[in-house]
Formats: sequence, structure tokens, C-alpha cells
Amino acid sequence: MKIHILFRFRNGAEGGGGNQFLKVLKNYFIRQTCYTDNIELADVILYNSHQCIDSLLKIKRRHSNKVIVQRIDGPMGLYNKKGDFRDVVAKKSSNYLADGTIFQSSWSKIENYKNRLIPTKFETEILNAPDPEYFNSTQLRILPKEGKIRLIATSWSSNFNKGFLIYKWLDQNLDFNKFEMVFIGNSPIPFSNILIIPPLPKKELAEWLKRSHIFITASKKDPCSNSLIEALHCGLPAVVCNDGGHPEIIQKAGKCFNNAEEIPDLLNLIITDYHYFCNNIQLPNIDAVGKKYCDFFDSIVKDTNEKKYLVKKCSIYTFFKMKTFLSLWKMDTKIEEVVEYIKRILNNLVPNNYT
Repeated sequence: MKIHILFRFRNGAEGGGGNQFLKVLKNYFIRQTCYTDNIELADVILYNSHQCIDSLLKIKRRHSNKVIVQRIDGPMGLYNKKGDFRDVVAKKSSNYLADGTIFQSSWSKIENYKNRLIPTKFETEILNAPDPEYFNSTQLRILPKEGKIRLIATSWSSNFNKGFLIYKWLDQNLDFNKFEMVFIGNSPIPFSNILIIPPLPKKELAEWLKRSHIFITASKKDPCSNSLIEALHCGLPAVVCNDGGHPEIIQKAGKCFNNAEEIPDLLNLIITDYHYFCNNIQLPNIDAVGKKYCDFFDSIVKDTNEKKYLVKKCSIYTFFKMKTFLSLWKMDTKIEEVVEYIKRILNNLVPNNYT
């Protein structure tokens, strides 16, 4: 099985979490020798939500036999503005072009259904995973006996729904005699106490995460936050907004808040039992995630091949058995016997594991 990712990859941090994850996934497929840059040679085409639909339509017309799988995002209308046209494109392509759908979280699946996405025969939920070369945890994390607890938040996007009003509240109300906080990314507002650092390459970003103690994300309607996953893979417990896919990602590796005023107490809870939260970070790495993608693709390919086998065998049956069928009919055989005869033939045609 050969896989092709239909996506316009971008360098650096540009392009956000989807761009970063698909790069890592592509490298996994390359290591497994199942990736191809040549669409003609691909058995499976993976595309990302609403993107590259023009190219996808051309592929569907020229190669109707290829398996097409969508990795769906959002819904983006919850994150940006209601009626976001990208959601319409994602839904239409899912309903008419895709053979299977990959959701990044259970939350995303439920919300897309609410947004009138039509379920497909093949669906699955697979979390993202970061680049293990940089985002990893190789040593036990220890809080300092002296000095401040270091907090960190990251976001490539400057959309206010990334939680900037919450960060503004923290900037004005957090005890900065006890904490210090850094924000890495693109902030639409200035801070007085929180240090802002522009977007960094993966290596430098991972170094900052590993120097920190607790990660904070206040983003809303985020189906599978890449920044949160990167932080957890670096060993940081997290305090997260109780929204989107955050709760199912952190599990017992952090705490969820519903409003900004809860955050200081939640930080203290994590500090009190820091090793407990660190030890409960349990996320799949890219090898486990990549294997889930491959297994999902394989299940669709097998089903497609079985259908082709069934159609082909039925055609052969029709050619060679027509005379027998007609002779039964001419002999005034009872219609019930003819129906039973057809059923017996069809039962022999369908593979035992075919449904």
C-alpha cells in the first residue's frame, strides 16, 4: 500500500499545527517505505479538511479507483465565525469525495455531526503527535526548591479565541512573585508581566518548553491543540480551558478551568502533587499514531478490493449461468425455487468476512 498526502507543506512554524503534524506523519510513512510523492502510484490519498480540493477533484476524475481519506478539522465556524465557508467545503468533500474520515478528537467528531456532517462507513478518531526528535521527555521533571515556577503558553495563531483575554487576566492578576510566565508566538495584545517571544523553530521551542514547569492553554473550540500535545510530550503537566479536545488530551495530566479566576488555585493543586500529574502524561507517539493511520487505510483498501472482487465474480456468474437461469424459467419452475437458486449462488460469491 502506497500513501500520498495531498497538502501544500510550508516551512518553519508557518501554517500552524496541521502543517507541523502532517510533516511528522509524512516522515513516518517515509520511514515505513509506504509513502510516495507520485500520485499515480498511490493507493491512498490523504487530504486535510478543506484544503487542496481543486486538486482532489482532478484526482477523483482521473483515478476513481484510489482510496481518498479526509483528516477533518474544526468545525472552524466555532473557532472563527459562524458559517465559515471552509466548513461547507469540508462537509461537501466528505460527503461526495472521501471514502473515510479521520477525526482528531471525539469533541471534533461530535461537533462536526452537529454541523450536519454525514457519517461515512469508515470513520476513526486519532490524536496528533509531535516531532519526537525535539518534543520528548528524557528526564524526571522537578520543581525548584527556590525561585519561581515557570509557566509557558504558545500559539502560532493570533486569533483571540486562542485565549488572549485569559492571558491578559493572568498578566494583571497572577502572583509574579511566585510565578514567571512566557508566551511564545503571535500575540495581538501587549503584556506587562508576561514575556512575549516571537514564533520559534521546533528546536528552540522545545528547549523553552523543557525549561518550563507547567503549560497553560486558554484556546477555545480547539479540536486537537498541537501546542498542548507538544508541551505534554516534553513532560509538562497542563492547565487548560475546559473546551474543545483539551480535556480528552490531558486526561489526568492536568486540570481544566472554566474561567480565569480558577487558574491560580489549579496551578497550586498541580504544584502540590507535581509528580502525580507528570506521571499521568500518557499520549501516543508518532509511531503509534502513524500505525493507526496505516491500519485505517488498510481496512478501507481491503474493503474496496473485496467489492471489486464481488463485482467481478458476479459478472462472471452472469455470463456463465444465464442459460441455467433461463432454462429454469422456461420450465415453469415455481418463482420461489428460482429465488432460492439465486440466493444460493450469491451466498457462494460473498466472502465470509464481507459485510
